[in-house]
Amino acid sequence: MSATCGLCERDLEHGYLCPGCTIATGQRLDDAPRWYTALAGFLQPAVTGPAEGTRSGGRTEAPLPVAEAPFSLRGPGGIVGVLEDWRAAMQHDRGWGQPVIAHDIGRRIVVAARALSINMEWIASSWPMAGDMAAEIRGLERDVRSIVAPTDPAERPVRMGLCPTVLDAEDTRCGAVLLRRPNESTITCRWCGTMWPPSRALALARAQQAASSVESVA
Repeated sequence: MSATCGLCERDLEHGYLCPGCTIATGQRLDDAPRWYTALAGFLQPAVTGPAEGTRSGGRTEAPLPVAEAPFSLRGPGGIVGVLEDWRAAMQHDRGWGQPVIAHDIGRRIVVAARALSINMEWIASSWPMAGDMAAEIRGLERDVRSIVAPTDPAERPVRMGLCPTVLDAEDTRCGAVLLRRPNESTITCRWCGTMWPPSRALALARAQQAASSVESVA
């Protein structure tokens, strides 16, 4: 091993992002336009006092016209700013010149996210800035989820044990945590990319049992 993943710090033979973090970052980029749309429903600030405003020091103070956090994420320095900065840096380092910027922020997010997403293979394998980019995209997702994510426990991911996929001839197991996400019938390992559809549920359980038996013997 000669490198580590720039996001999760797992050992790598080469490159800058592990397969799991590459997949996860690509998914976040694909989701970015939906973040922008979802935040629109949270622009109205919560009412904490009289609708007419409050009185402070003898004067009436009007409430904020919009909620600050969603407004900032939807504004020029939010989602679109982060994505466009990374797209510009990526294109510069590939010798492609500066990208053309559209006018509508929603469209700009779609274009910038797509440009990064379709270049994830190169980013993960060849770009030293990959880890910093992936970390900032993950941070954006956390900021958005802190506002729009549902709190219903039924809508949270369910832990489905550890991934039993054999990675090499020495019988090394993946060992990453498997999560079954709401509205997804197929379980996908975010580390090695192995997919476990419902038709392989029994095979997954048997493989996990076998992996556990090997570990207990060792």
